Amino acid sequence: MAPETRAETAPEITRIELTEFGYPLADVGTDDNGFNLVYEPGSTLESSTLAIRVETDAGVAGEYVLVTSTAPDQVETCASYLVGKNPLERERHWSELKRGLRKYDRMGIGPLDIALWDLAGKRYDAPIHELLGTYRERLPAYASTYHADDAGGLDSPEAYADFAEACLELGYGGFKIHGWGGSDARRDIDREVETVRAVGERVGDEMDLMHDPACEYETYADALRVGRACDEQEYVWYEDPYRDGGISQHAHNKLREALETPLLLTEHVRGLEPYADFLASGATDFARADPEYDGGITGAMKRARIAEGFGLDVEVHAPGPAHRHCIAATRNANYYEIALVHPDCPNTQPPIYDGDYSDQLDAIDADGTVPVPDGPGLGVSYDWDYIDANAIDRTVFE
Repeated sequence: MAPETRAETAPEITRIELTEFGYPLADVGTDDNGFNLVYEPGSTLESSTLAIRVETDAGVAGEYVLVTSTAPDQVETCASYLVGKNPLERERHWSELKRGLRKYDRMGIGPLDIALWDLAGKRYDAPIHELLGTYRERLPAYASTYHADDAGGLDSPEAYADFAEACLELGYGGFKIHGWGGSDARRDIDREVETVRAVGERVGDEMDLMHDPACEYETYADALRVGRACDEQEYVWYEDPYRDGGISQHAHNKLREALETPLLLTEHVRGLEPYADFLASGATDFARADPEYDGGITGAMKRARIAEGFGLDVEVHAPGPAHRHCIAATRNANYYEIALVHPDCPNTQPPIYDGDYSDQLDAIDADGTVPVPDGPGLGVSYDWDYIDANAIDRTVFE
């Protein structure tokens, strides 16, 4: 009898389950525009996210629960395509889905690509970072704040400075400000400048500092004023300052000419080729990658390698197990983002992990680092009892 070929022994995806589930965020609300999450004592914000399970005829499954927002309709399109396919052919699937979603932002690819990497790691009994090629297994972390509030939390420049000092005492090597947003009345550029200075004067000699307006500033002049305050305090980077949404190469080239503080862009630049064009134009000093936003671990690692070829560092956006594995396999990355953090309320992620995995403020060790999970695949176990008990909707592809 002839031996079976590789194709004949390859696993096949037989079922994909998408579960939307809800969870409460205590003491969290939104600003007066309804876009930014802020501290709101006594309030409870009802949120939801998506859990993914990819099953195969080989008895091994890939799992992933989203940590940020993405495009659920696109996720369903990707799931429909993947049923019946070999889950190990990630590069082929990435290419096909990239074309299939060419009219959209392609943010639906990422979550399922991550689940396929989890499946591969479990099949080969190896953590994802080992499959990618391990560079390190502990990651320096920075504290990335909630947006400012008016409720006695992060409500003044002094409050930000106090919190930065507390994060320093916990062991963090870096601290990033998300300032005021919402209506015109809340966006006070003088207050933004004062916050940049207050934090710099308090901890700037001991921490790397970053400032991220999250595209709140409405004019070039405002972006310039805050950027010059970052120059005075020697911030490590200045991120997505104004209302172009972080996508204008010309505008950020002009800003770079006027400032000393390095810029960090491309969190909102979708697609591999526009990202490469942005870097080639010289419009940023640091690049961004996110395995959920940028086509999964497959796409995030492509972005990391492009940045490396340009001699730039790539900073991975947001926390999560997939994000840790990407940084673990990337030489040209500096920090892991613990976000969103606040002195008076927890991070915004649901209680979905069995075991000791955490992205809360106290997740770092005394040396300011977090470990990379070393179990097979993502290396985390999800609490499916919690997910199922809080399910809002479930869609099955088979």
